[in-house]
Amino acid sequence: MEYEILDKITSPKDLDKVKNFKKLCSEIRAKLLDTISKNGGHLASNLGTVELTVALHSVFNKEEDAIIWDVGHQSYTHKILTGRFNNIDSIRKEGGLSGFTNIEESEYDKFTSGHSSTSISAALGLAQAKRIKGESGNVVAVIGDGALTGGLAYEGLNNAGKFKKNFIVIINDNKMSISRNVGSMARYLTYVRIKPSYMKLKNTVETTLDKVPLLGGHLKEIVSKSKTAVKSLLSKTTLFESMGFNYYGPINGHDIKEMRKVFYMIKDIQGPVVVHVLTSKGKGYKFAEKFPYKYHGVSGFDIETGMTRKAQGSFSDVFGKLMCNFAENDKRVCAITAAMESGTGLSEFADKYKSRFFDVGIAEEHAITFAAGLSRGGMIPVFAVYSSFLQRGYDQIIHDAALQKLKVIFAIDRAGLIGEDGETHQGIMDIAIFNSIPNVTIYAPCFYDELESMLGRAINSTNNVSVIRYPKGGQPFKPIGFKCTENDFDCYGDDSADTVVVTYGRLFSYVWQARLKLVKTGKKIRIIKLNVVKPINRESLLESSKFKKVFFFEEAMRSGGIGEKFGCELLEYGFNGRFILNAIDDEFVKHASVESQMKKFSFDVDGIVNKITLESVENL
Repeated sequence: MEYEILDKITSPKDLDKVKNFKKLCSEIRAKLLDTISKNGGHLASNLGTVELTVALHSVFNKEEDAIIWDVGHQSYTHKILTGRFNNIDSIRKEGGLSGFTNIEESEYDKFTSGHSSTSISAALGLAQAKRIKGESGNVVAVIGDGALTGGLAYEGLNNAGKFKKNFIVIINDNKMSISRNVGSMARYLTYVRIKPSYMKLKNTVETTLDKVPLLGGHLKEIVSKSKTAVKSLLSKTTLFESMGFNYYGPINGHDIKEMRKVFYMIKDIQGPVVVHVLTSKGKGYKFAEKFPYKYHGVSGFDIETGMTRKAQGSFSDVFGKLMCNFAENDKRVCAITAAMESGTGLSEFADKYKSRFFDVGIAEEHAITFAAGLSRGGMIPVFAVYSSFLQRGYDQIIHDAALQKLKVIFAIDRAGLIGEDGETHQGIMDIAIFNSIPNVTIYAPCFYDELESMLGRAINSTNNVSVIRYPKGGQPFKPIGFKCTENDFDCYGDDSADTVVVTYGRLFSYVWQARLKLVKTGKKIRIIKLNVVKPINRESLLESSKFKKVFFFEEAMRSGGIGEKFGCELLEYGFNGRFILNAIDDEFVKHASVESQMKKFSFDVDGIVNKITLESVENL
């Protein structure tokens, strides 16, 4: 498809030649719909920021300018305008563009971002670096209203309020994060939206005073310092002004002319500035406008009908139903989410058990300590959270939960390799995090019935911090006749073999299938499936020590992982055979399909077969 304007945009500087911004935005939306419908990705957020992105790049388009995008999932238009239009069809594909900003991808991506609430702090650091080095150029942080529930955003605002040079924060206010926004900040922004009279009068007064001859500038300075007359008539100062920012807004985030006017006005102000921009998530696509949460992240869809590719069940769905069952039988069971009600499968729980459901917004640290408080008060809190998002709560896990031996349950969704979202979202760090913390029990289900059993054990039996980790999507191949047990570990295969494979979680399914292939070649294999991976059951170590070769397959980081610890403890038992650990070794995993990632690390069936076969040949 040919685009009249978009085909000519090779850098932000080309926006200086654009006469019809409305048509440009229409072309961008068409390209976004075409690309995301095929590749999947973040649709609603990108449709909602088209005009904002065009306005920003048309004003802040010098080489020394920097735009820092919070989360980065809404940066597709930014990529299109910064020389990547011809490659945008590769977004989220292996070897193609990332679905988030990435400093390795473009000089225009000034900061890699896949998690929330980071932009203000990162942008302030960049602005301070420019000040120290005497460099020119504006630094702009773009942050969503949902991200303002994250504590890091306030730490950044608190420090930025003292900055003496130009520093700009754009609040992209679309009333959404992933689930609907919650909490006091959401209510405050609503108040500012519906009562903008103070800001309108303030801007009118300042504009008028600018025109007053001779004394105008002096009068403006007096009014600017006092502000009492206007405030006493209309409202209190905004929160942002109280923190030291000049506040402008709210303004229409789909009116390029209005935004450009404001951006030109603020780019030379000496001091921190907040511009409050109102946008509509899913703008320009009726299905996404009506159901923005449904079209936040999609795996692909039909543009004409809006029908998305629906997954055939998932661990998240099963977890949500199980939580409802447990909550019905035990009034102490509570569910917590950090703005991921739908994503973690808790929508039904939220409807049925409103008094015991807590969406704390994008605030994982708070969620953990809040859960600890619930536990201390006699409740059984279950915090459902994506593995990669839990990383920011490390201290709270240690200090507020495990140290105090509190019964807090972490339902870790998207554990292991997750595919196209890439480096910032892989769930491969949680094992190393929890493995280093005392008073923690880690469960690793491979199948749905095991998830039910292990969640039940965590709720009814385990009295310290419990972790149940499960992958994105549905359960893997399940062997015919497989039965769930409540053992800490289970053994399968030939006890007379000289080789044993130890694993846990969904890799058990792949190991099982690999064993069947190896048996056909005459190779005997024993499998030890760890159901509880921390603490390691000593009987599983004794069982493993009987074999000449012990393979350990782990869909997590090698350093600090279960396999590393298992191997060390084997040595302590006097094991003198060969221990081979296959895990993710010292790298961040880039975006690709899960299948491709599993193949890369030899976690797929053929990879496991080849690892065991090659090791056997090399040691003949």
